[in-house]
Amino acid sequence: MKLIRVTKGSFLFHLGKREKHLLTQVLRLYPRIPPATFRLSKSGKLPDADANQRLLDESLAEQRELNRKTLQAFLTDPRRFTNTDTGIRLSISPSELEWLLQVLNDVRVGSWILLGSPEQAMEFKLLNEKTAADFWAMEMSGQFQMRFLEALEKREV
Repeated sequence: MKLIRVTKGSFLFHLGKREKHLLTQVLRLYPRIPPATFRLSKSGKLPDADANQRLLDESLAEQRELNRKTLQAFLTDPRRFTNTDTGIRLSISPSELEWLLQVLNDVRVGSWILLGSPEQAMEFKLLNEKTAADFWAMEMSGQFQMRFLEALEKREV
């Protein structure tokens, strides 16, 4: 994936056909962070903790559903990805890029959680058919995050 142009209102990327396929495969994994991962308090010593936790869980579920619908529209928008002779162009606004980074982060962190939240990559000595897909999702979403963050950095310079 290569950044072609940055303007005030958009980022234009060039992707190979395989890169576009990989990006859409990673994005289709959203949401990945298991429900009830986030707790209001580790101690649980808040007034009305159960009700407040339910409210948090409901809010997160609503946000995930909104993101899922927005993601579906993003991926099916015919103007989003344009075929060229050498690959595909992706046009995205700064706010869409920020949102896409959040979606990719959910996939990356959720995959890490599903892998057991290992402290170091060295703990992945034994990849197997159970862990390989989660490891792939974690690594691929991280790679796309890096490319998008590099583009944001170029915009700010």
